[in-house]
Amino acid sequence: MIDPSTVLRQGLLGLSRSKQVRQVIENAPVSRDVVRRFVAGVGTDECLSAVTDLLHGGRLATIDFLGEDTTDQSHAAYTRDAYLTLLTALSDAGLTADGKAEVSVKLSAVGQSLPQDGEQIALDNARQICEAAKAAGTTVTIDMEDHTTTDSTLGIVRELRADFPWVGAVLQAYLHRTEADCRDFATEGSRIRLCKGAYKEPESVAYQDKIEVDKSYVRCLKVLMEGAGYPMVASHDPRLIEIAGSLADKNLREAGSFEFQMLFGIRPDEQQRLAAAGHQMRVYVPYGDEWYGYLMRRMAERPANTMFFMRALASKG
Repeated sequence: MIDPSTVLRQGLLGLSRSKQVRQVIENAPVSRDVVRRFVAGVGTDECLSAVTDLLHGGRLATIDFLGEDTTDQSHAAYTRDAYLTLLTALSDAGLTADGKAEVSVKLSAVGQSLPQDGEQIALDNARQICEAAKAAGTTVTIDMEDHTTTDSTLGIVRELRADFPWVGAVLQAYLHRTEADCRDFATEGSRIRLCKGAYKEPESVAYQDKIEVDKSYVRCLKVLMEGAGYPMVASHDPRLIEIAGSLADKNLREAGSFEFQMLFGIRPDEQQRLAAAGHQMRVYVPYGDEWYGYLMRRMAERPANTMFFMRALASKG
């Protein structure tokens, strides 16, 4: 029997790359009002305001300037410069001390997808972002995208870590390969964000069933918690959060030796609960006007997000 939630998820992931649907959603008068729940504004000032509120509430932040699949070198440079501006603003506002506010970077947004020398351009741009983060006293996490970029992304992460050993990476539990990748990266000083995965992937490389994805997540989490690195548990699932806490206790990890991560606008009460309990609780804060693909993947991850969006559209309409 086909799981309806799986069908919905696959459909939404397909729509995330539909130019026609994107146009309709972006031009709908109510869309931007609805998106405010999940996206911390368009400009740097709005982003800083949201991050300030999070830090004052005892939470941490990792900030994503939205955009991906850049096929124009000037736009890759524009994205790089947006991060440089953001890091300077965060530092000037006193938000970067001890890595309280860091940035997350998609390599395809800074050149990885360019037809000529894409990897080198992405590496050069990411290196400049890392230099700015170092000057600001904070860190960078390199986001993961669809499976075709995994080897390239991890290769760039390894190169960056030669000069910036604090650079974080993201691994996606729904990929068959990820448990082995966790073993490779569960090393001293390594920072790994483990998420379930939010791209439409073929059965040949990724688990399709939610239960299988959850099982893989737990296996990967065991590897990271037993390792010498710093696990970043990116999940809103109460059961996985509980399992993460149990694994941390089993491996005698102190509260500051790992962290939980959740998305901006999702389960804020649970975010505050974890922070109040003494855990490192970091919020993934996206901003910018390239929000369409991000929003569609968030709806695909949780049907409740889709219902929220549709109800809001209906009420505003």
